[in-house]
Amino acid sequence: MYRACAWQAARDGAETPEQIAAVVTGADLRVSTDPDDPRISINGTDVTQAIREPEVSASVSRVATVPEVRVDLVLRQQQIIAESRRGIVAEGRDITTVVAPHAPVRVLLVADPAARVARRQAELGERVDTEQVTDQVLRRDRDDSTVAAFTEAADGVTLVDSTHLSLDEVIDTIVALAEEVAR
Repeated sequence: MYRACAWQAARDGAETPEQIAAVVTGADLRVSTDPDDPRISINGTDVTQAIREPEVSASVSRVATVPEVRVDLVLRQQQIIAESRRGIVAEGRDITTVVAPHAPVRVLLVADPAARVARRQAELGERVDTEQVTDQVLRRDRDDSTVAAFTEAADGVTLVDSTHLSLDEVIDTIVALAEEVAR
């Protein structure tokens, strides 16, 4: 959601916190909860692929650190979760502490910064160099830490370090946690 709003803010030329907040609070933001068709659109434009572009990654913290934006998007996220009929998997930096602090399974997924940079570099390929990716990942951590506590597991949150785990191993670990809670 934050990435979609960053995309829209850039498209609209919103630069100040007030302009960014106006773009976000007035946006028609739609997020698919279908795991077989994960899509996100803003103001009628499908931005599912566009929000993964390096330019969006470089600007998302500028949007995510605006307090009015955080309030608006947290409420939207909470509404999506509340409307979920069979449960939902939600991910984000403050899901376990702010958005869904009472969820039955809460996981803080962490990885060594070098592993995170390598994964992001693999996702982006040759479109950006490692130095740019490192700056984006570490700067976003630094910027976002001013508005969200996402580096330490809160009480009741399970820490999963994915530094040396494959995607399948991470999924298996989290599914096992969910199954344990369901028993």
